[in-house]
Amino acid sequence: MESVRNIFSHRKFWAKRFGTAPVLPMSRAEMEQLGWDSCDIILVTGDAYIDHPSFGMALIGRLLEAQGFRVGIISQPDWHSPSAFKTLGKPNLFFGVTAGNMDSMVNRYTADRKTRSDDAYTPNAEADKRPDRAVIVYSQRCREAYSKVPVVIGGIEASLRRIAHFDYWSGKVRRSVLPDSKADILLYGNAERALIDLAHRLAKGEAIADITDLRGTAILRKDIPAGWSEIDSTSVDRPNQVIAHPNPYEETAVACVETGKAQHAHPVAREGRAHTVIRLPSFEQVRDDPVLYAHANRLLHLETNPGNARALVQTHGDRDVWINPPPIPLTTEELDGVYALPYTRRPHPAYGEAKIPAYEMIRFSINIMRGCFGGCTFCSITEHEGRIIQNRSEGAILHEIEEIRDKTPGFTGTISDLGGPTANMYRLKCRDPKIESACRRLSCVYPDICINMGTDHTPLIQLYRKARTLPGIKRILIGSGVRYDLAIRSPEYVRELVSHHVGGYLKIAPEHIAEGPLSKMMKPGMGAYDKFKELFEKFSKEAGKEQYLIPYFMSAHPGTTNEDMLELALWLKANGFRLDQVQNFTPTPMAFASAMYHTGRNPLRKVIRSGETMPIPKSGRARQLHKAFLRYHDSANWPLLREALRQMGRADLIGNGKKHLVPGWQPAGTGSPSPSTGDSMRRPQNAAHRNKKPSSHVKPAAAKTKPPRRIK
Repeated sequence: MESVRNIFSHRKFWAKRFGTAPVLPMSRAEMEQLGWDSCDIILVTGDAYIDHPSFGMALIGRLLEAQGFRVGIISQPDWHSPSAFKTLGKPNLFFGVTAGNMDSMVNRYTADRKTRSDDAYTPNAEADKRPDRAVIVYSQRCREAYSKVPVVIGGIEASLRRIAHFDYWSGKVRRSVLPDSKADILLYGNAERALIDLAHRLAKGEAIADITDLRGTAILRKDIPAGWSEIDSTSVDRPNQVIAHPNPYEETAVACVETGKAQHAHPVAREGRAHTVIRLPSFEQVRDDPVLYAHANRLLHLETNPGNARALVQTHGDRDVWINPPPIPLTTEELDGVYALPYTRRPHPAYGEAKIPAYEMIRFSINIMRGCFGGCTFCSITEHEGRIIQNRSEGAILHEIEEIRDKTPGFTGTISDLGGPTANMYRLKCRDPKIESACRRLSCVYPDICINMGTDHTPLIQLYRKARTLPGIKRILIGSGVRYDLAIRSPEYVRELVSHHVGGYLKIAPEHIAEGPLSKMMKPGMGAYDKFKELFEKFSKEAGKEQYLIPYFMSAHPGTTNEDMLELALWLKANGFRLDQVQNFTPTPMAFASAMYHTGRNPLRKVIRSGETMPIPKSGRARQLHKAFLRYHDSANWPLLREALRQMGRADLIGNGKKHLVPGWQPAGTGSPSPSTGDSMRRPQNAAHRNKKPSSHVKPAAAKTKPPRRIK
C-alpha cells in the first residue's frame, strides 16, 4: 500500500492566529466574538451540531480548525430558500455538505416507507428538520446562495450514492448524487485525508476543477485523461483457476475474485493498475437492465481494497462519474490525533436544555476503532468505512475515559461502550501486509474466518482490564455488537466480557437461522451462535450472575422464503423468545443486499444472465408476513399466519397445544380473519388454556433503534 503524509504534517493556514474556538460558530455574532470577518470553510449538516467526535461535522470541523482554517457550522437550515445558507456569509474556500450521521431517507422513513415521528439527531427529537435526499437539496441551496463558491459533498449519504444506485424509497435506479447535487467533488468513506489535502490545495489557489487525483473522491469528467488505460468491467469479473499453495510473498500475487485465495498473475497486470480505470455499465444501462446493475454493484465492491483498487468510471448522459480508489486508512497516531482535538463533548450552547437523543445515547461511550471486515451484505459500515481496521492506541483510549470522568456533566462512573462498528475487532488484522494489499475477498469471516486473519483478542482484554481499574470508574459496559464467530476463537475474551462488561443482557445478531438467507447475508451459521451461547452461560454461572443473551433477527431479507421464516419462528418458540419489536430489511444504497432486492440476482458470485436467482420478499404482504413470523405470539398476526400456514401445507401448526405455533382461536377485537379461513373468534373455555401466554425466559428484544455512530 502506498505511503502517504501524516494528516497533521501540513503547514497550517494563516488563520491559525485566531486560535481555537470554544465551539465552532453557528452565527455571525459568534464569529464576531472570535474576531472573524469571514469563514474559510462552512459545513452544512442535517444534524444538530454536537461538539463530540462521534458526530461527523464536529470531527471534520475540529480537524480543519487544527489545520488553521476558520470553520463555521450551518446546522439543520431551512432548505426552502437560500437565505439560511447565507447566515455566516460567503466562505472563502468552500461549502462542505452532508446529510448528517445517517442517510436522510433512512433517518426520515421506516422500513415500510412510513414517515418517522421523531429524529434522534434533532433537539427534543423533533421530526421534519431535514429534507428528503438532504445532500442534493443543501448543495443546490449553497449554489443558489453563492454561485461561485465550490461545493464539496460527503458523509454517509453521499458516500453510498456515489454511483448509480437503487433507491428503495422511489423504487427506481437513481443517478449518482454528484451530478444531481451540482457539487464540484464528492468525498466518500472516512474522508480526513482527502478533505485536508483539498482544503490546503484550494487555500494555495488551485482551482477545484483541477483537483482530480485525490483518493476517496469522485468527480465529473468529459473524457479519460492522457496516460490512462481503460478496460471494460465485463473483462474483469471472470472466474479464475485457483493455483494450489501459492507463495503469498510473490510480488505478483493477487487475490482470486471468486475465493479470495492468492494466485499468480502476469506482472504487467499489477504494474499498470495505478493508471487503469474500469468502465462500469452506464447509468442508463444499469437503470434498464437488472443484470448489468448487479454486475456493476459487484465490481464496485471488488474494487474497495486500498491496496489494489482501481479507479472506476460510469457514464451519466454526456459526462462520466470518475471514482478514484479508496482512501489510505489512518494510522494509529493519526487516529489518536483526530480524537484528541479540543471537543467540548456537548451540544452547541444554542440548544439550551433541549435533549438530543443521539447525544444522550453516546455521551459516555468511546470509539476505539473504525472499519469492519465482516462484509454483511445488508450493512453500510464496511462499504463506508472499509474492511481494514483502524485502531486507536490504548493510552489514548484510557485518557479519553478520564476526560469523560472529569469533564462530562452527569457522569456517574459508568462508561456505556468501548467499541465502534463492532465490539471485538480491535487490533485484529491480516497476518501479512502483502497478503492484505492483494486480497479481494468480500469478507474476512465468511464463509469462514480467513486463515490469514488474526483473531487474538489479547490487546482488547488488556484494554478492558486497565479501563475498569481507572479511579472513579465503576463500570465499563460494551454496547457495540459482538462478532460472536470471532469471540469464540478467544474463550478468555468471552470470559472477560461476560464476567465484567455485560449489564444483564447482551445483544448479538445472528439475523437468521436458515442457510438460504444466511448465505445472502454473509453471516455465520447457528453453530457459532450455539458455541457462544454455551460459553456465555458457562462464564455467567462462574461469575455468579444471572445474565441473558438477546439475539437480533431480520425479516424479509433477499433470499428468504416463507419456509425459512417459519423455521425461525419455530426456533424462537422452542427457545422461549417473544420479540417485542423486530427489524424488517431496508434496502440502502450500494449495499449488496439492495442489489439482490432490486435485481433478484446474487452479486456475491459472478453475475451472468443464466446465473443464480433468488426469492425476494418484496410485496407489502410478503414483508408483513415475514415480520409476523418473528412476532408469532402477537394475536394481531394470528389471522395472517393461519392463512399462510394453510397455504404452506402446515395447518398442523395451528392449534392450542405446545407443539402449535399459533392458536386456532382469536381474542375479540384483534386481527381481521377473513370468513374463508374458518377461524373462530371465540376463545376456548378449557381451563388449561385460560390466560395462557407463550413462555419466555428473557425480556423481549428491543428494536434496532440505536442510531449509526461515528460515521462521517
